Amino acid sequence: MSCKRERSLLSHEEHETVRVTHHPAIYEHDAEGLQALRVRLRQLRDKERTLARQKQREVRGKASPRGGSFPGVANLPLHRKQIFSAALKRVNKEFGRIQRLTAKAAHVDAARRALALRRAAPSVPYPAGPTAHEGMQPLPSRRRRVTLPRDKIGSISQRTKVAQAVRDQRG
Repeated sequence: MSCKRERSLLSHEEHETVRVTHHPAIYEHDAEGLQALRVRLRQLRDKERTLARQKQREVRGKASPRGGSFPGVANLPLHRKQIFSAALKRVNKEFGRIQRLTAKAAHVDAARRALALRRAAPSVPYPAGPTAHEGMQPLPSRRRRVTLPRDKIGSISQRTKVAQAVRDQRG
């Protein structure tokens, strides 16, 4: 929704609250300011949501009219609620961005401190302690190596084939 349309639907105080959520002005707030703005926008959004629901119930005939000065259509509170919801989205997004930047800065500081501690620690020549100077020695296999003559390879299966052929010829 355009800023001009927002201005036409909101009162001066509400418009000032929403105006500071737009592009250049939102970056001037710190985390506490954004948190206060978030609370205020939620209150305004919830109020408009309640009014819009009440008007919708009145239109359907489910509820009796509330108050005398409230306009008769349900569209106005719905549009106002959309304005406050969009402003709340912008504030939440900026609040998340600030939190991510803060967390990233904290991680960078922690990493720098860890590096400084590591560099300040006395260096230990590795490996420390007793080691095997020769390294690992291979163990010979204890399995017996069986070697077959080449003429024996396949002779068992050939003997089975011959025996089967002899039995077939008998029958």
